[in-house]
Amino acid sequence: MILELILNIAAIVATAFYLAMRLVAEMQMAQQNSYRIKRYGRWLKGDLGNTVRVTDLLLCLIVVFYAGNLWAMGGVFFINILKVTKEFGRKSKKPLVYTPRVWRTLSVEAVLAVAVGVVAGVVFGLQWVVPALQTTVVLTPLLTIVAFVILTPVEMAINRGYYNDAVRILRSMPNLRIVAITGSYGKTSTKHYLYRILSERYNVLMTPGSFNTTLGVIRTIREQLKPYHEVFIVEMGAKQIGDIREICELVHPTIGIVTAVGEQHLESFGSIENVQKTKFELVDALPADGFAVLNDDFRYIREREVTNVATARYGKGADYKVTSTQYNAEGTQFTVESNDGWKLDLQTQLVGKYNLTNTLASCIVARHLGLTDNEIRIAVADIRQVEHRLSIRRAGGLTIIDDAFNSNPHGSAMALEVLAEFKGGKRIVITPGMIELGEKQYDYNRVLGRNAARACDYAIVVGEFNRKAIVDGLRDEAFSAERIIEAASFADAMTHLHKIAEAGDTVLYENDLPDTFK
Repeated sequence: MILELILNIAAIVATAFYLAMRLVAEMQMAQQNSYRIKRYGRWLKGDLGNTVRVTDLLLCLIVVFYAGNLWAMGGVFFINILKVTKEFGRKSKKPLVYTPRVWRTLSVEAVLAVAVGVVAGVVFGLQWVVPALQTTVVLTPLLTIVAFVILTPVEMAINRGYYNDAVRILRSMPNLRIVAITGSYGKTSTKHYLYRILSERYNVLMTPGSFNTTLGVIRTIREQLKPYHEVFIVEMGAKQIGDIREICELVHPTIGIVTAVGEQHLESFGSIENVQKTKFELVDALPADGFAVLNDDFRYIREREVTNVATARYGKGADYKVTSTQYNAEGTQFTVESNDGWKLDLQTQLVGKYNLTNTLASCIVARHLGLTDNEIRIAVADIRQVEHRLSIRRAGGLTIIDDAFNSNPHGSAMALEVLAEFKGGKRIVITPGMIELGEKQYDYNRVLGRNAARACDYAIVVGEFNRKAIVDGLRDEAFSAERIIEAASFADAMTHLHKIAEAGDTVLYENDLPDTFK
């Protein structure tokens, strides 16, 4: 009897600990899906076959069938202890950020989970607490969604208060110039380049990191925007129609940059036309005396007529263009010029043609805001590449090209072009491919494989998500099978890299999939 009690209590404690860790894991994925139930649900649908979920379900069936059995309780105790230990050792690429909202949600989930255990124990007896908790483990996604629903009125009230406070701050700064940047890709790099250039003359604030949602912008305004700021650069991200318009209704930008309209996040947008419509919500929101800077290298920007504001279009054959590009040991020497006769020779530490066009967009805005050519020239020479966005460094005798952040069809092609320029030593690309490309997922990753075959000597393909497409692309170009390496994880890829890399080689890290992908 005493042994039975001890085992039951031990199993309850172990299962409760494991349940808590599973709730945190689900919360992490919900956060990466912007706390949106539909988006989280789409991710969950693809994750139902996960080994962890399958083993949790099997264990649940066993403890329900053998409720109270000493061997079953002992087994649950040891298995869940092992799972807790493994969970503690798990490293995430994007760990859960414990915001007040996360703590509120986890608290509600904890109350619900405890209630399930207490009710089971009171109504059916102590031996049914473990089966109840183990069932709750299986249902952690449902528990997460229920907590979101319960807290919806609370979160809406809190967010409305934050929103109103941000509006108050902006209204208190009528002379603040607000520049908004959006695009399928290139917006973060352009934001950093523009920040550096405008800082030559103005006191500038930009949204940090990936704070490109409405709540991220609100947080930046409330925590960082000060009366002495003269320019506020706002990065605007979107995964569905209306996202950009929502941010514009808050900040009311007068200058807007659209860096790209491409097939990114197609799983949530549904079509390239919806991507175009969403990105141009920024241009449509500009006032009559506003200024739009548009990248005509992209068809869905070039063909989109704009009549509500003055525009400056940049790219090949456009109003503004990059000419006379020359790579050198210090980076890139290039010229920007416009159809009105403006011409400026520049030197930058950046590499890659898309980085130069992002710089060009920043120069256009700087010129519009009154910076002199010399101010622009000095700032461009001082621009540092944004971490994980085609940044180059030396490590252990190797040249590392780090393009690990959020790869896309255009960006990956540019990164591979840069890799191809390195002639000394072997050229090695490490990539898991690209994501969120909808029905064109396979096609674009196959093209990635073809481009890689023309640029590298070894290709290390990470994970299974895009493996077939990338390998098929490599084979299309008759790439040697002996130089195609399939790695189960990034750590496994590093093991293979250490075996083949030598001093003088160049390694390109092209993308790094988040925890929501395997």
